[in-house]
Amino acid sequence: MIKTEHLTKHYDALIAVEDVSFQVGPGEVLGFLGPNGAGKTTTMRMIAGFVTPTSGRASICGHDVDDEPLAAKAALGYLPEGAPSYGEMTVRHFLDFIADLRALHGAQRSARLNHVIEHLQLQSVLEQTIDTLSKGFRRRVGLAQAIVHDPPALILDEPTDGLDPNQKHEVRSLINAMARDKIIIISTHILEEVEAVCTRAIIIARGRIVADDTPAHLAARSRYHNAVSMQLEQPAQLAAARAALGAVPGVTEVEVSERDARLTALPKAGATILPAVSELAARTGLQLKELHLESGRLDEVFRTITA
Repeated sequence: MIKTEHLTKHYDALIAVEDVSFQVGPGEVLGFLGPNGAGKTTTMRMIAGFVTPTSGRASICGHDVDDEPLAAKAALGYLPEGAPSYGEMTVRHFLDFIADLRALHGAQRSARLNHVIEHLQLQSVLEQTIDTLSKGFRRRVGLAQAIVHDPPALILDEPTDGLDPNQKHEVRSLINAMARDKIIIISTHILEEVEAVCTRAIIIARGRIVADDTPAHLAARSRYHNAVSMQLEQPAQLAAARAALGAVPGVTEVEVSERDARLTALPKAGATILPAVSELAARTGLQLKELHLESGRLDEVFRTITA
């Protein structure tokens, strides 16, 4: 597993990370979330051995990062923030260089290089120098170097940064496929990514862990948990629908979006309002395009926790 114990980093008077402890096991994909400057990247760098902690410890697959740095790093694939590389190298040369560093030889070397080139769709840029690549391709090359040796543990700092929607989908599919037998930590500020690939999420703010739970359980903290959203066919019905929804037992507030003729009924704590709202819509003849039950909004929980 990846394990941290009271990990702390101070830069003079600045507290970047304070007393961070957690562990991640095989099959888990941990989303490490926080606003800019919260300490996400510093924590990832300490686990990867690129930054020395002020105090505390980190270990990878049983190897202490300080006491056994080579063994710890051999077990880790690391995609740093910004995916730094050697701009004058071609993509092929760079991946060959990484394969040398990772001591890959023979059939295993060929198989692993072919695997990352195919799955990250790098065939078209193999002979280009890295400094001529788009941001998205640089990100994919960075991810390729992180997984080329098929490590048991991965730390990915903003893995889909700069990718278009299709590329994001491909990388998330790759992460989901790898997650079956690997330990994966993804540092991100993209909440959609957490919901797409993570089995667990830690939220960090001002250098400290402020939440650690599954994405579904975190979303359930939202005031939109069990809210009911409806979109009307006839915008002229908005005012009447709002008044009727506000009178439903268990409804504490009704939000209205005139732009798309949508109403969202928020429940009182613990209330189940979907049956009553559905009955109201049928009884009053509301013409609906859509009616659905919300599970909660992770972005609202994130803002509340980190404010």
